Amino acid sequence: MMQRILPAAIAAALLLSGCGSLLTPKYERPDAPVPQTWPTQGAYEGAAREAQTAAIDTGWRNFILDERLRKLVEVALANNRDLRISALNIEKARAAYGISRADMFPSVSAAGSATHAKGARDVVGDSANRISHNYAATLGFSSYELDFFGKIQNQVSASREAWLQLVETRDAAQISLISQVVSSYLTLAADQERLKIAKDTRDSLQDTLRLTLKRHEVRVDSQLDVSSAQASLEAARADIATYTTTVAQDENALALLLGAPLPEDLKPPQGLFDNAPILQEAPTGLSSEILLRRPDLRADEHALKAANADIGAARAAFFPSITLTANVGTASTELGRLFNAGNGTWTFAPQINLPIFTAGRLQSTLDQTKISRDIQVATYEKDIQTAFSEVANALAQRGTVEEALQAQQAQADAYQKSYQLAQLRYKNGIDSYLSMLVYQRSLYSAQLSLVSTKLTQQTNLITLYKVLGGGVRE
Repeated sequence: MMQRILPAAIAAALLLSGCGSLLTPKYERPDAPVPQTWPTQGAYEGAAREAQTAAIDTGWRNFILDERLRKLVEVALANNRDLRISALNIEKARAAYGISRADMFPSVSAAGSATHAKGARDVVGDSANRISHNYAATLGFSSYELDFFGKIQNQVSASREAWLQLVETRDAAQISLISQVVSSYLTLAADQERLKIAKDTRDSLQDTLRLTLKRHEVRVDSQLDVSSAQASLEAARADIATYTTTVAQDENALALLLGAPLPEDLKPPQGLFDNAPILQEAPTGLSSEILLRRPDLRADEHALKAANADIGAARAAFFPSITLTANVGTASTELGRLFNAGNGTWTFAPQINLPIFTAGRLQSTLDQTKISRDIQVATYEKDIQTAFSEVANALAQRGTVEEALQAQQAQADAYQKSYQLAQLRYKNGIDSYLSMLVYQRSLYSAQLSLVSTKLTQQTNLITLYKVLGGGVRE
């Protein structure tokens, strides 16, 4: 009989602990407090792009067309410390889930002991049995709680949701990292272009200054013309110093994201924006439900599920808890007879604990978990609204950036022609240097603005890809 007690007790414990809890609130995903479709009027006209594959299902290797940039993303994903920390936090949370899950099962252990004692002569006399020996071997479990009301099960569920939340958080961190690497690469390319424009402008102004000095010597140009030419040249030199510093800072920022020095052969080439396409167009579709697949919003939902499970665990604390301690074994005064028939032992000790008076602690704990769940609901809804706003802003920019780029290019071309004509008129003595200087400054400003618009166009592509959840798949 005693051989069947422990297995039967373990089986009953496992059966009871597997029962689901009726005390846990049924989880229901909150309704998204945003429109079902993206805006389509005004600035958004023509911004939507239809495709068979959504942005979130488009691998970043397919989205990034520039080979150098693709290699930089590979380096960042392999070396970035923030992403590595996120991955380690996932492993830590998974281990914590394993620890909590172990509480659902009894911990069975085996023990063996031997006791040898010598009695005092005044107690046992001169008997030959002054020295005693006791041997025992047991198998059992202790303080195992039967999860009648789902407290442990809900605690395990909350731990699992916390683990899955970190998995989604890590994916969100990857999306952010890819976006940062691409944006930093584009910014570096833009600042390199600005530096080149400043150097070209300096070279042109140096030639103009030499010509102005010669014209001043023959009294064609005034000292005012010479001073203006000198001032323009110094302004260009100051811009060169500024952009040189900015380029170095851009490289440092990109190296930090990479977690390694920026390879020389992976720096953006000159004229990047005028070469082959850098990024693809991110498809948007029509429904905003795609946002619910974003890793950061999925992480919010896991946090909400964990808060839901905490309510079930808090409710279960109001009910009795039953713990079991049981073991079977054998004992003997002689090691050779330890496993002989008739030396078997067993114990079975159930214990029940019923909370009667806790000074409101249990109710306050339950209230706290309910409030935490309501906070998570509000956080989830707010993050959905933020995500919708991010996509809408990116779509508004997509709908207008092409027109702005065309206008900026046309303006730069027009100022280029005006400046060339002004140079000819100045060299031929028709206009003064100050007249030419106006067109030179306008051209310089237009060229810098054109670079900024090209950067905006490319940055909009990666921004839209990011806010639509792209970047998890390779």
